[in-house]
Order: sequence, then structure tokens, then C-alpha cells
Amino acid sequence: IPSRNMDNETKFMITCMLFTAICSSASSAEWKATVVKSIDALVTSCVVVPCSFSHTGGNLPTSRLRGIWHEKDDKKSNIYHEDYTLIENNFKDRTQLVGRLGQNNCTLEITGVKDHDNGPFCFRVELVRTENNDPTKDMFSFVDNCVELKMLPEPAEPTVIKPMTATQGEPYTVTCSVIHTCPTHVPKLTWNLDSTKVIVHHKDIKQGNWETQSSLTVIPEEKDDNREITCTAEFNGGLKSSETFTLHVKHIENYNHIIIPAVVGIGTALLFGIPCILMAKKYK
Repeated sequence: IPSRNMDNETKFMITCMLFTAICSSASSAEWKATVVKSIDALVTSCVVVPCSFSHTGGNLPTSRLRGIWHEKDDKKSNIYHEDYTLIENNFKDRTQLVGRLGQNNCTLEITGVKDHDNGPFCFRVELVRTENNDPTKDMFSFVDNCVELKMLPEPAEPTVIKPMTATQGEPYTVTCSVIHTCPTHVPKLTWNLDSTKVIVHHKDIKQGNWETQSSLTVIPEEKDDNREITCTAEFNGGLKSSETFTLHVKHIENYNHIIIPAVVGIGTALLFGIPCILMAKKYK
């Protein structure tokens, strides 16, 4: 009988352990995070890291969630935390969540990027529960979904798309664009040519990359032939890059120097020719 009791007790303990392991695994599986793996970061500018997470626990308000970003090799080395005192000194005043946790958005912004902010950085979420007026926390870390920053010491030059030749007196449109990873502080595109028609667009091209585009329309004159046109991009933090091209204007032929003398000649001929003809007929 003692042996039988021991067997039953052992079976019960094994069953409990298996049940706990299965529940724990299922609970962790309910929480998943999607973070872009690698993203460019321009030194001195800012970078916005797209991040989202999902769970099966229904709608959870932001007030019940705590979002944390930390270094992959050290979960206590926080680059972002709601508690300011728990953020590493190097990242204080430089990081913030730009997404709302209640909308499953854990997107992170890093400003004043430094050349050693390369990461990898991982996201962790804490769910605050209140049971019998005693708050507890469930923590879910996603160390298999982290981001690594590719540091760019200098910005890339803008890309200019233009027709090969402009026609005098006709609208001419040229487009300048830059790719960046700082949608919260978009680059400023300027031209060295005045125009009343400049259109600017911002577009999400996915994986944390954005495109800022400026389209300039001018009416070129003859004096604009061989003129250099420059598009300058100024990034958050002050770094600049530019691209220059030479405008070639196709002239419209002016035949006034032929038409006007011909008209004058014909008019003169008619003015003096008709009276002469009439007088000749009269004397005849």
C-alpha cells in the first residue's frame, strides 16, 4: 500500500509539472512581438524603430501595460523605461515610445543618435494585474526579436528625377527625394531656384524606411539655359547633402525677323502698287 501511495503521489506531481509547463508555454505563446531586424540610423539625427505586439487577452488599456526597451545582452540595461531613473544615463532624454501600447504599438524613437547606439535592442512588456488590491506583473521579453542599428556617419545624396531637356516657356517639373528613418523629424528639401509651385510628399516605404519627396515646377526662359539647379536635404540634427544638375533649355524659334519685313514689304507694295495700276488703266 505505501508503494502504491508513493506511485500515485509521484504521478500526481509529474502531472502537475507537465500541466504547469504546458500552461506556461501557452501563456508565452499568446504574446508575440514584431520588430524590424535592422534599420539605418543617421548619426546626430533620429531613428524610429517600428514595433508591434499581439496577444489573445482581449483589449488591454495602455494603463495596464508597461513598455521597456533594453540591450539584448543585459535586460537591466534599459534604453527606455517609464521610470526615468531606470534608464541608462547615455539614453536619458533621448528615447520615447511613439506608439500606444493599448493599440499594440511599441514603436521606439531614439533622438540625437550616437555612433555607438548600434544595439541590439529588445522590447519587453509588463502586464499589471490587480488581485485582492495587490498588484502583480506578468513580464514578456522578446529577445528573439530585436533590432540592430546600422550607423550612417553621413547622409546619402538626394535622388533627382528630371526630363533631359526643358522647353522655353513650357512647364518643367523636377523631383528630388531622400530615404530616411526619422518620420517624426522629416528632412527638409530646398531648391536654389524660386518657384511658386513646390509640392512635398512623405511616404512610408516599409521596414522603417520613409521617403520625403519635393517636386519643383518652373517655366524656364532662354536665360536659364545651362543654369545649375541644386536640391539640398537638411536632416534632423543639422547634417546636409545635396545634388546638382545643369538645366538645358530648348529654344523656341522666333520668325519675327522674317515675318515682319515680309509683311511690311507686301504692305508697301500694295500701298504704292494699286494706285499705279489704277493710273495706268486711266491713261490707257
